[in-house]
Amino acid sequence: MKRAEQLEKTRQAILKTATKLFLQKGFGETSTRNIAKQIGITQPALYHHFNDKEVLYLEVMTRLSRKIRQEINKIIRKHSLKPEEQLLEIVHILKKYHPLSIYDQYNQAMVLLSKSAQQKLNMIFTMDYLEPIGDYFKQSEVNLRADLLPKEAAEIFLASLAPVFGTYQLIGGHSITTEQRDKLIVDCIVNGLAKRN
Repeated sequence: MKRAEQLEKTRQAILKTATKLFLQKGFGETSTRNIAKQIGITQPALYHHFNDKEVLYLEVMTRLSRKIRQEINKIIRKHSLKPEEQLLEIVHILKKYHPLSIYDQYNQAMVLLSKSAQQKLNMIFTMDYLEPIGDYFKQSEVNLRADLLPKEAAEIFLASLAPVFGTYQLIGGHSITTEQRDKLIVDCIVNGLAKRN
């Protein structure tokens, strides 16, 4: 194998392993030492590809969030789905890529990142999460309340999704499926906790 091919193979292995660890443990709990060890390379070899942990994290988040934005946009273009069904599909996309609460991981990373990395992560989060989910809330069928902007609704929605990623309580009990539980949680977020008449 040529050197360039080997370098690219190593780079892709770093990105794949880093993605898995960052999403499972968060930025703070993932070390470049662990990433390198899982791949079977040295830390200096990892730094040959990525200058530091922040650069690697931002590359991982850029690649991941681009996929998420594309998938959310496809859902919003599915006019055959009712708004509630679209929102549930968006939740499925988020859960497919994020084993932990997106909003919690974002906030934890923001505390640890440098100012320039914070700006980049904020840009990624805005462009690839808030804006496409905001586009969902712009649809007339959604009937967003007048005192909220679509992007604000998207942020509230993402921040409220933590129970979808797991809670101390088994919301809805043991007799419902994960799909039914997700639907119940999304309904509570969108329609509130009070009984409807």
